[in-house]
Amino acid sequence: MRLSTLALACLAALPVFADEDIPDQYPGSALYAKPVEVIPHVWSAIGATAPPDYDNTGHNNNLSFIVTGDGVIVVNGGAAYVLAKALHDEIKQITDQPVKLVIDENGQGHAMLCNSYWAEQGVPILAHVDAAHEFEERGNRILENMKRYNRDKAEGTFVAPPTETFEDTRTIQMGNFTIEVMHLGPAHGPGDTQVWLPEQSLVIAGDMAFHERMLPIFEDTIVLDWIETWENGFEALNATYVIPGHGHPTNMDQVRRYTRDYLVHLRTEIGAHLENDGDLADAYYIDQSAYAHLDTFEELATRNAGRVYEQMEFE
Repeated sequence: MRLSTLALACLAALPVFADEDIPDQYPGSALYAKPVEVIPHVWSAIGATAPPDYDNTGHNNNLSFIVTGDGVIVVNGGAAYVLAKALHDEIKQITDQPVKLVIDENGQGHAMLCNSYWAEQGVPILAHVDAAHEFEERGNRILENMKRYNRDKAEGTFVAPPTETFEDTRTIQMGNFTIEVMHLGPAHGPGDTQVWLPEQSLVIAGDMAFHERMLPIFEDTIVLDWIETWENGFEALNATYVIPGHGHPTNMDQVRRYTRDYLVHLRTEIGAHLENDGDLADAYYIDQSAYAHLDTFEELATRNAGRVYEQMEFE
């Protein structure tokens, strides 16, 4: 089994310098980029490695789908109705198999606002219980935030909850695929979900794993928990192929470098800073130069350092 030529080209396209002024790669569609076949029958529309904005229509994460032979499973439909529709249009060009399930990777807007489109199509929508709770509590606020940057492109989007939930693992047999929908533990945000294809050794990692752009640490992101979930669950998959939540498809070495290793680096630097009685004001300036080439570095690096300091100050 080999990656497609186009997917291999994607793997080689690593940025040298951080750049958030990245032009749209698929002007004829609301999608930021046309879907690529990562391995046979597994596709992904790779989002911009920049914050969501009007130009990228909020498509700054990866929208994937599996053509099983007996229907299509979508993993994330996008941050707006228009993105889910555009993805569906692409699916229809690839196969006449119907979409039978949508899986939300977490409770964030880029995972769940797309539900509005899929709900209208009558497609079942699956999410982890914590992601569903997050969306129930914050869905309207998330929608309003999206409307602010997407303006007219937000048309048709409404808050639509998942129709099904799971707690630990849901195994799905469909067509030629065995698909394990998993919540390995706390990571980037509530209800983070991974979709594991054991026979293909491919994981659609969701926001467990980042590549090519700096990850954001939110107020509810507990970095130590994320590291433990990675080491005790995600790493054990030993996946050959990884479709991260953000960035091009790659392998475990690359996502480990830009996710787990970055989180460990932050805790190591902040730990040394605390041992030297450093304060929050100086914590923002710990050394993160090894990650300065990542997109969104300028926006997120100091904020990430401050949040790790706040978490470690009273450990």
